[in-house]
Amino acid sequence: MGLKRALAGSLLLLAACQQPASAAPERAVLAPSAAVESRESGTRSTAIFSGGCFWGIEAVFSHLKGVRSAVSGYQGGSRATAQYETVGSGRTGHAESVRVIYDPSVIRYDQLLRVFFSVGADPTQLDRQGPDVGSQYRSALVPLGAEQNRVAEAYLKQLGAAHVWPGAIVTRIEPDKGFFPAEDYHQDFAANNPDHPYIRFWDAPKVAALKRMFPGLWKPAFTRG
Repeated sequence: MGLKRALAGSLLLLAACQQPASAAPERAVLAPSAAVESRESGTRSTAIFSGGCFWGIEAVFSHLKGVRSAVSGYQGGSRATAQYETVGSGRTGHAESVRVIYDPSVIRYDQLLRVFFSVGADPTQLDRQGPDVGSQYRSALVPLGAEQNRVAEAYLKQLGAAHVWPGAIVTRIEPDKGFFPAEDYHQDFAANNPDHPYIRFWDAPKVAALKRMFPGLWKPAFTRG
């Protein structure tokens, strides 16, 4: 069971939980700009990202220009097992994920990928992210359509060749089996609980890195819902 799950058993844990003394925040790594840019048309598109704890991934995407919605949820398993405590067993096939609705005329899918890997998820960690361990915390891309699949495949190949991280790229491309929103108290969690120990230690640094590394994409307001 990951540290995040232990902290999240009840919102009453806000004042009681402490980070381990040996823990260190995850390191932001500036991923390269995509060599293959997305060519999505229109002003509304949807993408799904799995990258460990959905609180932090949601918070990162919620501060991007062009993002209209970022919703925490589950992907990879069935509707019947899409509940937080069940997913926490690591046996449902689900990964904690975020569904992003965005305007591709403002921010492209390949730019979302670059932000995701730069400040959201470490693509070299297998079935874990930061303090959280288990297949439910794996990093994965779930392309919704041929264009996203084309760009995602090309970008993962590019990251593998770039050697920006010391380890091999293990992020997977997974088929869309449906996205199931998480329980209400998980939505906008970072905005609603900025003093939660997990948010302050693990996720606030991700948002700070986004602001520092991508000032042209950053927006101060948190997009809710």
